[in-house]
Amino acid sequence: MQVTFLGTSSGVPTRSRNVSAIAVRLPQRSELWLFDCGEGTQHQFLKSDLRLSQLRRVFISHMHGDHVYGLPGLLASLGLAGNSSGVDLYGPDPLENYLNGVLKSSSSRIGYPIKIHTVREIAERNAVLIDDDDLLVSSTELIHRVPAYAYRVNQKPKPGRFNLKLAQSMNIPPGPIYAALQRGEQVCLDDGRIFDGKNFCGPSRAGVSLVYCTDTLFSESAITLATGADLLIHEATYAHADSELAYQRQHSTSTMAAQTALEAGVKQLVLTHLSPRYAPGNRITPQALLAEARTIFPNTILAKDFLKLEIKGES
Repeated sequence: MQVTFLGTSSGVPTRSRNVSAIAVRLPQRSELWLFDCGEGTQHQFLKSDLRLSQLRRVFISHMHGDHVYGLPGLLASLGLAGNSSGVDLYGPDPLENYLNGVLKSSSSRIGYPIKIHTVREIAERNAVLIDDDDLLVSSTELIHRVPAYAYRVNQKPKPGRFNLKLAQSMNIPPGPIYAALQRGEQVCLDDGRIFDGKNFCGPSRAGVSLVYCTDTLFSESAITLATGADLLIHEATYAHADSELAYQRQHSTSTMAAQTALEAGVKQLVLTHLSPRYAPGNRITPQALLAEARTIFPNTILAKDFLKLEIKGES
């Protein structure tokens, strides 16, 4: 699973950071998922090696402009390109009215199917949002000035390693039969022999997982959602010295993000959604926020626009 950061600033863009958007390239399928879509996200796509035509799902954390203003334009451009088979959108209750209002007011025509799913009830019940052949997506409520939601993507366990030598020693013909055995299926050969795939595979291998968490104060529900994740992407709008501002505006500090990662037992933390007040050259810099977080959770890195991360599971 590959993560590309398309926007890592909070509130407004800067010369080096656009506002929030993160693209996830899924394993073993030509499909992209997008988490938030701040203004200018489609321009960020053009500067990356990502293909907008592969976009299949968009997850909106909340309805503040720096997370959603880019969505109507992106969807309209995708329609003009004429190469989309459809997009599913997930987000807060107002998402549908907002999007329909902008598209109608601008006389924009979307020439492909769009489905809009509200996540509030599912997040309240801690239920599963998406369950397909390979992936599970869940969501939880956060603590912000407007309804906001975090998302978790879990890859389902993968089959164990196939014992090729055992299959060859039993003179099982290669090809589709090997694939069926690796999936754990039972196969019957032309000569009447029957084999159970479970006898040819090792233990199943854990899939990878990521959590996207913004905007929020320190949240117990975020810890629960992120428990054991391979990668936690968490906002760090403020430095610890500006905790009072964080509480007033219901955002996280770098230390809140790190404490969430520590208590959730994640493998890696990425700080994003950084306030422009910490631009390089100012009294407090992004590197200072990173240093603060690392005192609590050492395996922390700082997001920047176009940073790519590969989340790798068991080989």
